[in-house]
Amino acid sequence: MWSAALAITALVVISIMHWIYRWRNPRCNGVLPPGSMGLPLLGETLQFFAPSSSSDVHPFIKERLGRHGPIFRTSLVGRPLIVTADPDFSHYVLQKEGELFQSWYPDTFTEIFGKQNVGSLHGFMYKYLKGMVLSLFGPESLKNMLPEVEQAARRHLKIWSEQDSVEVKDSTATMIFDLTAKKLISHDPEKSSENLRENFVAFIKGLISFPINIPGTAYHKCLQGRKKAMKMLKHMLEERRVTPNRLQRDFFDYVLEELQKKDTVLTEAIALDLMFVLLFASFETTSLAITYAINILVDHPHVLKELTDEHDAILSKRQNLDDGLTWKEFKSMKFTMQFINETARLANIVPGVFRKALKDINFKGHTIPAGWAVMVCPPAVHLNPSAYKDPLVFNPRRWEEMERKGASKNFMAFGGGMRFCVGTDFTKVQMAVFLHCLVTKYRFLLVKGGDIIRTPGLQFPNGVHIKISGK
Repeated sequence: MWSAALAITALVVISIMHWIYRWRNPRCNGVLPPGSMGLPLLGETLQFFAPSSSSDVHPFIKERLGRHGPIFRTSLVGRPLIVTADPDFSHYVLQKEGELFQSWYPDTFTEIFGKQNVGSLHGFMYKYLKGMVLSLFGPESLKNMLPEVEQAARRHLKIWSEQDSVEVKDSTATMIFDLTAKKLISHDPEKSSENLRENFVAFIKGLISFPINIPGTAYHKCLQGRKKAMKMLKHMLEERRVTPNRLQRDFFDYVLEELQKKDTVLTEAIALDLMFVLLFASFETTSLAITYAINILVDHPHVLKELTDEHDAILSKRQNLDDGLTWKEFKSMKFTMQFINETARLANIVPGVFRKALKDINFKGHTIPAGWAVMVCPPAVHLNPSAYKDPLVFNPRRWEEMERKGASKNFMAFGGGMRFCVGTDFTKVQMAVFLHCLVTKYRFLLVKGGDIIRTPGLQFPNGVHIKISGK
């Protein structure tokens, strides 16, 4: 009996030891990139989510880049993962989607953004949804939207100028959310009995947090925020079905038309998930970028002067100073676009872009096994001293040289490949128009500085307050 018990115990121990060995040394038909798989099941998840106050590459990434090189392996939430800061491989991963890679995100991501979210769809369905979005935010639509964007910026700046101070991040988020929600679903927060944005705020606070769905945790609040927001969007869609919007056409009208077609591939679930992602992406990312931009302008008076000079020059060419911005004037903002690119490079709003290998892939002597996840790390690419001289220095003029050389492999703030962000032009329009209204009509100063809050790859000034007044 004792011998049987010892044999069983020995077998269990051997099995566990073998499992741990296999965890630390995954099978591969070649040579895996260097790295560590961390603890069984947990991997290196805790280190990845550790906060940091640095404006440099997150310590989790930076330490491993120094130890293993620009391509290394790790494990997050039980999933084997290749992390790349190599510009060539990062570009290769994004360009080869549909052939060698496909879009993939952790299960926690799909739980947050929905199983039918646009980031998890592939092939025809993704291209179909991309076309839907471009119908609303493509260049031709943006030309017509320009006056509306300018009116929103002027209206909010006037309100800000009448206050003792404004918290930049929250105030710009409100401005952009209201504009986007109006364009997408004709939502007017002043006339609505429910606060749609409030649910998105709860969602965002737990977006990058350790995925434990227990009441009281940030992740649980994030899921609850999504649930409430989705309920509101579904209710609005049902109302639109009953009472079509005859005043102006919006994205809901387009969705309802598509849903009524006999041969449609669109479902209500996919449409609502798309609406949720568009609302989140449009206002959260842009408000972070504008907040970072204002912080830069306060800290760099010479940049503010150069930006102001460009926009004053636009006004000086007008016959009537009260005329609104034209598309031609927007396209003439050369330094402004360089400023926006440099802001996007340093703000590093997107911490990682995920893909999954469809087959074994060999690159620079390493093999990425089929089924493994790959995380392209834009912050590490953007802060690479080999591509950017003094990478932590804010220098918009570097883009004159970058534009001549072509910066696609070293700049991926707006994604890349077939999933290049369809809202890029909309974001640039909103930022450029806001900056135009700000520097031509107002003076501003920092009245309260905040710390830099860091999560993996994500940084933004927290608690930045400014006081603005008319010129």
